[in-house]
Amino acid sequence: MRIHSLKSPAVLTLFSLLLALFLTACGESSPTNPGSGSEPLPADVDRADLGTAIFAAGCFWCVEEAFDPVPGVVKTTSGYIGGQLANPSYKEVSAGGTGHTEALEVLYDTTKVSYQALLKVFWHNVDPTDAGGQFCDRGSQYRSGIFYRDDEQKALAMASKKALQEDPEAPSPIVTEITEAGPFYMAEAYHQDYHQKNPVRYKFYKNACGRADRLEALWGQF
Repeated sequence: MRIHSLKSPAVLTLFSLLLALFLTACGESSPTNPGSGSEPLPADVDRADLGTAIFAAGCFWCVEEAFDPVPGVVKTTSGYIGGQLANPSYKEVSAGGTGHTEALEVLYDTTKVSYQALLKVFWHNVDPTDAGGQFCDRGSQYRSGIFYRDDEQKALAMASKKALQEDPEAPSPIVTEITEAGPFYMAEAYHQDYHQKNPVRYKFYKNACGRADRLEALWGQF
């Protein structure tokens, strides 16, 4: 099961107990079959216009929720990237020993949304100052990162990070990694569209984790 640590010691014990009860069903007791990735694309999508972006911003359930409603985003897939083990399981990644981080693969229509626009969505859904994880999820398996697929994405990602570093109104320091994308492994089926399939559990987790409050504090006036 996912191990969390809140930054507020006063609520750590209560949060841990409640989270354990609420999320056991989607952790060790959840099905372990991988997602099929076979969902058909919308009929009006031209595959020649599709691009792929990969972002890590902590729990992939939350990152998926952030990108799903973006106009031009065709499909999102939760998974793992940045590690040494091929085809890792959630249990292996969440234990912190594989080098992977939870990430989201975003398939998007380049005629409707740009990579620069996706970068903006990413930055406003991450705490770029946290090198130890994201929000209540601690460890390198929850580190933030942009995983570029080509030189153009690399240049745009680097430029976006530099712009934030030079902006006195932006959060600082910016410690989010920008790394060449290696193999992306699709997470288990029960993680896909989790925020839609399990809205009550998802909202409890997100609120208890303090994600929304922290993002508002970081980006609300930016």
